[in-house]
Amino acid sequence: MEVAAIVPAYNEEKTIGDVISALQQTPDVDRIIVVSDGSEDGTVKSALNYDNVEVIDLLDNRGKGGAIKAGLDRCNSEIILILDADLIGLSVKHVEALLKPVREKEALMSVGIFEKGRMATDFAQRMAPFLSGQRALRRELLENISDLDLSRFGIEMALHKYVEDNEIEAAVVQLPDLSHVMKEEKLGFWKGVSARAKMYWEIFKYVTRIDTNPK
Repeated sequence: MEVAAIVPAYNEEKTIGDVISALQQTPDVDRIIVVSDGSEDGTVKSALNYDNVEVIDLLDNRGKGGAIKAGLDRCNSEIILILDADLIGLSVKHVEALLKPVREKEALMSVGIFEKGRMATDFAQRMAPFLSGQRALRRELLENISDLDLSRFGIEMALHKYVEDNEIEAAVVQLPDLSHVMKEEKLGFWKGVSARAKMYWEIFKYVTRIDTNPK
């Protein structure tokens, strides 16, 4: 089964290259699709420095769900790997570990959890593992998410709710020595806190909407 890695990115010129490099070294990854979600920095330029990387440059910010939908529309791959663009320490072993349960049909989705990376990011994922942005999953799971392109940061919660409601087994994969750049580090403390609050609000709004408008 073909594997496409979709990497949604918003102003991640400093870290996107390391993520792409790890994906390029992973034999099981057939396609790499970077979706710049209205970035205003050099994210697109950085991604284009790498061979065999498809770059989608969205002019407007659509949120994570919209960026993933744009990547999904670009390919027909049966397995989709989703990785954040701000990861620190991503390796081939991490990518292979995420893909293994889905490729070997042990689960329809795997969720990666940081372990022994940095205290702040490890703690955040222990508190809310279902919000992890590192996942491998069968394409049909994403296609079954209602209004994927409108979910913005609610995409992870929407996936969690879908597999829970449909009693679908999801594999939890530990990702040792991996972390990401926190919003407070990227933007400064107060702007980072504001961006984090906005993210949680978008999650809340989307989940509330799908709870009140079931299929």
